[in-house]
Amino acid sequence: MNNFNKFLILTFIIFMSCNNLQKTDHKVSAPKFKYLALGDSYTIGESVVVTDRWPNQLSDSMLKNDVDLGDPRIIAKTGWTTDELLTALKDSVVDKDYDLVSLLIGVNNQYRGQPVEKFRLEFNQLLDLAIDYAAGNSQKVFVLSIPDWGVTPFAKERNRTGVGAEIDLYNQVKEEECNKRNILFVNITDLSREAKAELDLLAEDGLHPSGKMYARWVNRSVSFIQKVLNN
Repeated sequence: MNNFNKFLILTFIIFMSCNNLQKTDHKVSAPKFKYLALGDSYTIGESVVVTDRWPNQLSDSMLKNDVDLGDPRIIAKTGWTTDELLTALKDSVVDKDYDLVSLLIGVNNQYRGQPVEKFRLEFNQLLDLAIDYAAGNSQKVFVLSIPDWGVTPFAKERNRTGVGAEIDLYNQVKEEECNKRNILFVNITDLSREAKAELDLLAEDGLHPSGKMYARWVNRSVSFIQKVLNN
């Protein structure tokens, strides 16, 4: 091979390398955001695997829409009431620069028969903290309604109608307080009641949602969350 041919080959290799670098440099990556999920058993995903938790499914779904929420930080525990979540947050170190903060709490207040006005007071304290974690921007916070566990097999010995009515009352309080602060309220209670006829929407414990149910919550929430992140 003569020197001229070697020169042509070398020139071609350099050209292709530069072209590939240009493609790499101009590759568009999904915007990255920080997401914090606060709550109870419904947020921590009792009786489902980590990938089926609704905050994790939300992150996966948003990534398909070119929004990267990363791995959500979850502060939640099965059985927590509003006051127990408040205590946990006071004992935790939480950043105040989250792009998205979700809150789903209240079912255990209802289950234990706590006064709804006590719930209102503590729920407002949690909203204050959620806004603080979202850099003071209430429009970066969203709240999910309480699911109706009264339709589940776990509630067969209970007054199902009474449970549903109490949960509706708690959700009314949540929506009222969210509206006062311009916080997004996403109602998923009607979706939870679909488990009455579709048992595969429940986990094996016959009480908590399955990954399939959580997916329905996410599908309802995604379009709203995109608007939240654009604020």
